Amino acid sequence: MTFDTSRRAILAGAGASFFLGGAASAATTDIFPVVETAEGRLRGLVSGGIKVFKGVPYGADTSGKNRFLPPQPVKPWAGVRDALDYGNICPQMPGDRRSDYANLIYLDYQPGGMGEDCLNLNIWTPDLSRTARKPVIVRFHGGGFYGGSSNSPGMDGEMQARRGDCVVVSVNHRLSAFGFLHLADSGAPAEFAQSGMAGMLDLVAALRWVNRNIEAFGGDPNRVLIIGQSGGGAKVSALMAMPSAKGLFHRAVQMSGAMLRVAPRERAKATADAFLTGVGVAGRDIRKLQAMPFHDLLSAQADMEAERRAKGEAPNSFTPVLDGVALPRHPFDPDAPQVSADVPMIVSTTLDERTYRQRNFNETWDGVLKMLATRVGGRAAEVLDLYRQEDPGASPYLIQSRIISDQGRGASFAMAERKAALGAAPAYVYLWKAPSPAWGGRYGATHGVDVGPSAGEVRGGLQGANLVSARLADELSSAIVAMAATGDPGTPKLPTWTPYDAVSRATMVFDAPSTRLEPDYRGTFRKLWASVAA
Repeated sequence: MTFDTSRRAILAGAGASFFLGGAASAATTDIFPVVETAEGRLRGLVSGGIKVFKGVPYGADTSGKNRFLPPQPVKPWAGVRDALDYGNICPQMPGDRRSDYANLIYLDYQPGGMGEDCLNLNIWTPDLSRTARKPVIVRFHGGGFYGGSSNSPGMDGEMQARRGDCVVVSVNHRLSAFGFLHLADSGAPAEFAQSGMAGMLDLVAALRWVNRNIEAFGGDPNRVLIIGQSGGGAKVSALMAMPSAKGLFHRAVQMSGAMLRVAPRERAKATADAFLTGVGVAGRDIRKLQAMPFHDLLSAQADMEAERRAKGEAPNSFTPVLDGVALPRHPFDPDAPQVSADVPMIVSTTLDERTYRQRNFNETWDGVLKMLATRVGGRAAEVLDLYRQEDPGASPYLIQSRIISDQGRGASFAMAERKAALGAAPAYVYLWKAPSPAWGGRYGATHGVDVGPSAGEVRGGLQGANLVSARLADELSSAIVAMAATGDPGTPKLPTWTPYDAVSRATMVFDAPSTRLEPDYRGTFRKLWASVAA
């Protein structure tokens, strides 16, 4: 063996175990690159050829006098600011590890510290040339509107930046009561009119930062795609209807988080009033609320959510509100928003979404029949037979979860139909059918099984290192990059992907042993649950 004893090689081996201050030599800037942004200079770190900048501020600290207000600008800094590690995440309750699924997705692992100075983002790029103008993918994390962060393992953008030759950005923002406490109807002063949408306004601020600065990281500000799964998909849904976000993104991908409507003001007011009672503050005394330690607010929030958790529901009391200011209409009801009519969009779900919340692994066929009887009455046996014919080898647990998943899939169908009906930019639809290999395939194609593959990743509990996962990740990630680059997810790695409409209902089915395009895939079940809903 031979060893490279050059200065560059020695510095590369040292990694980030030392701090570089002052002027950097040519050798050190190859490893710790410095980028000039509108707010100041940032120092990143090279990882396997990808330039990584973490914890980059796009907004001011949201504590104290900035709490519940729209995001405020970052104060420019002098010198070079290190962007070598994750920034704060919004205060939140730790992810509950008392389920196998939570452990598969590292729900509890959100590095970076916790605090209200949480308006920061992370960037991965293969090229820092201003003339590179590569497509940009901006990722919004899941966790409803109450938890999670862009610092979690599933939000890492290194592999997609490398394999897709694109720039990837992930965003942290305010959550739950910190981002969605609607105070406007509870006696708060006029400047808090948008407090129920503060967390979404954070995302708009992040997109403005991207528009202003991404060229310095090799990105094209005119080819920005936003993507999110679950709560991240709901965030994409809302941004599609926000006038302040118009022109800041050019394509969108909504994964398993179709949000047609947001909370009406009356419901948001009731939630805010209950929260204010919990902390012993009236809405007119908002300054007292701003002065309280964040852990007092978080404790009150947790008390409110305890009942929902006991029922196995997401602690999602605080969500975007139809405030008439930041959000003048529901995202996709009664139709798709005109403000984003020119934005092509992918809408997706997974076959067995609901398994992530169901824990009755020993369910029986009698139990499934009883559950069905509450939904379809005397047709229960007929409906169960349809499902068992489609997948004879599936367990009662999996079938009952698939039934619940199909019944909830109507929002995604409606979103795609309404987007296509505008007749402007196209809608594309996919269904992820390939089951997760975790726990012997017990969870099927569960909620979140496509998150890693959408970024070209197979590490993590839901996928794992196997040839099927690697192929699917290559296919989906390539489609996302193509969508960012051109507005069309077509790639030689997939069959021709035609747009969705109410007639053809073209659906790309990501499956093993092969991915395929199907017209109105599983239309029998779509029609069944549409008739039940009607």
